Order: sequence, then structure tokens, then C-alpha cells
Amino acid sequence: MGDNSAMQFDIVIVGGGLAGLALAAGLRRSSLSVALVEGRAPASVAGWDSRIYAISPANARFLESIGAWRHLDPARMQAVSAMEVHGDAGGRLDFNAYDCGAGELAWILESSLMQLELWETAKRQGNLHLHCPARPIRLEFDAAAAHLTLEDGRELSARLVVAADGADSWTRAAAGIDVHFNPYDQLGVVANFTVERPHYGVAFQWFRRDGILAWLPLPGERISMVWSTPTAHGRELLELAGDELCARVADAGGGRLGRFEALTPAAGFPLRLMRAPRAVGPRLALIGDAAHTIHPLSGHGINLGFQDACVLAEVLCAKPGYIDCGDSALLRSYERARKEEVVALQAVTDGLHGLFAAAGEPFVGLRNFGLNLTNSLPVLKSLLVRYALAT
Repeated sequence: MGDNSAMQFDIVIVGGGLAGLALAAGLRRSSLSVALVEGRAPASVAGWDSRIYAISPANARFLESIGAWRHLDPARMQAVSAMEVHGDAGGRLDFNAYDCGAGELAWILESSLMQLELWETAKRQGNLHLHCPARPIRLEFDAAAAHLTLEDGRELSARLVVAADGADSWTRAAAGIDVHFNPYDQLGVVANFTVERPHYGVAFQWFRRDGILAWLPLPGERISMVWSTPTAHGRELLELAGDELCARVADAGGGRLGRFEALTPAAGFPLRLMRAPRAVGPRLALIGDAAHTIHPLSGHGINLGFQDACVLAEVLCAKPGYIDCGDSALLRSYERARKEEVVALQAVTDGLHGLFAAAGEPFVGLRNFGLNLTNSLPVLKSLLVRYALAT
């Protein structure tokens, strides 16, 4: 190990998804040399991307701080001004940005739009070397560095390797970190629609007997749907003709926005919870889905990944020059800073999924009582919103 012909870097990031690119951009003003390894460059999507994220105000500020937010097309972004959450037996919970003293609860953006802008930001970054297309095939560690070999024979050496290559992370596995997956036996079915009535920037969520249905507002009279539903029902939805799916989705939301027309085909992906025993190792840090996954009912999966990138960038940029990027105490400080929020959100979303998936009394009454009780307590609602805004 430690071939002198290897390219030398302070940090190698494996994975050019949203979290990995955000971390790279977060290091742009540092004196650290950074490499990013990615299998393929992101491509633009014709029309609208059905993979949509709700970005919290805290992460909008982070993306602004790394130079990406200002370049996003405002015509493709939608502010969420309010949210309605409906139970399956009369429960209801309402959130409003104005009541909480916020400009918006979240921003709705297409995944591809953000990734393309972050990729362009990376290409302009002076201290970043992009290796794309590239695929790692071997990862080894010694006391002084981590050594990554690519499929084409190139070798990279770094003080720190960051795994940002998704829930099925090759890097994490190569480093010997075993994780626990808990499949939900659900599909997340996603599609975009044009709607007959204006949404006024309101997001809707219904906890139903057949899963959790969310409508997220898009610019104009458009919405994005995420239906987290048992696998059999999800496959049924995916097999529907376009007009049948439109009618099914509109009816599931009580016809709130009138008639629907398909804007994108429906797509589905399996839902699972992933817990890693640790987020760091010798000369290794995990971020984004490589470190954790959660149920999408909270809409906070990508926000956790952006906060991982934000905190790790802050830790690395603030370190004294004499401290190694792979220093174990330094990496543990990143892990400690992120652990509480990640564990809490995983527990809350997993618990809510279990509560609303349970059939029969007393579960039906309990969950709807909980929504109504929370809705009647302004202080508690405000605390929940403020936590979401800061995450």
C-alpha cells in the first residue's frame, strides 16, 4: 500500500450525488485538496423530474452559502406556505409559515435540478479534481492514508475517504462497516400532475389505510405525488393507465384540487430503514444515504444528507492545519454532532409508520386523537415547525 505513483489528496469523496457534491462545494474555500469519484455525470431531465425533494429553510441557507442556491431556476422552485395533515378517521394537523414567523415551511425542488447545479459548481471549483466516469474497485487503509484504486488502474491516496455513494454504499462495505436494513414492504410511488385548481403553495398529506399519500406543490398548477404504500398496492398503481392513475390519485385526496392530468409517468422504489452502527471509521466518514435512510413520510431524508455535508465541511474547514483530516478525534466530533438528530428522526418516522400501519382499535383512535391534540396546542405546533425549519 502507499504507492508513490498514486495521486495525493487530503480528501476523496466517493459518490457525486446531492450529499457528496454538497460536501465538495462546502470545502471550496478551504486549502484542502479534494477528489470526487463518480460513475457518471448527471444528465438533464426532459420536462419535469418525478424525483422531488422538500428542502428545509436551513438547507436552503446551506446551499446558498456554498454558491448553488442562487443559480437555481426560480421558475422550477415552489415555496410551501402551509401544510395540511389528515388522519384516517377525522384527525387533522395544520401548519402555516406565517403563524410561525417564517417565510416558508420548505422549498420544493427537482432532484435533477439540484444535482446539475451542484455538478456545475464542482466543475468550477479550484481545489477539486473530478474523476468521472470512474468506478472504485479496491479500498485499503494504513496508518498514514486511505488508498483507493479505480477500475482503470488509477490510484488515489488521501488522509480521509468520505462515503457518499448511497444506501448500498460500496465504500462503506469495502471499509467493513455492516449495516442493518429493515424493509417496510412498501413502495414509494412518485409522479407529477397538472391540476385543475390552484394549490396556493399548500402541501397535503393523508395517512390512509392503504399508506401515506403526499401532494407537494410545484410551480403553476402542478403537484408532485409521493404515495408510500404496501408493495402490492404500489404495483397496482404502477400498472394503471395514465388517466386511471390520475383519477385514483385525485380521488384519494378527496378531489381537493379537481381533475388531474399526468405530467410524468409513475415510478416506484422500495422503502427501507437503514441504520449504521457508526458514521466514522479509521480515515473514513459516511454521509447521506450511505450513513442512514429513513421513511419518506417526514420528507427529511435529503435534509439529513445536506446537514451531514454541512457539519462535516465545517469540522474539516475549522481544523488547525497541523491536524490530519483523518484524525479519529476530529471524525468523532462530526459523528457526535450528527448522531442525535439522525437517531431521533429515524425513531420518529419509524414509529409513525408503525402507528399508522397498525389496523383496528385502539390504534385508529390513538393516532387521530394525537393529530387533533397537537393541532389544538399552538406552542407544540410551533416547536415542531421550528425544529423542521432548522433541520
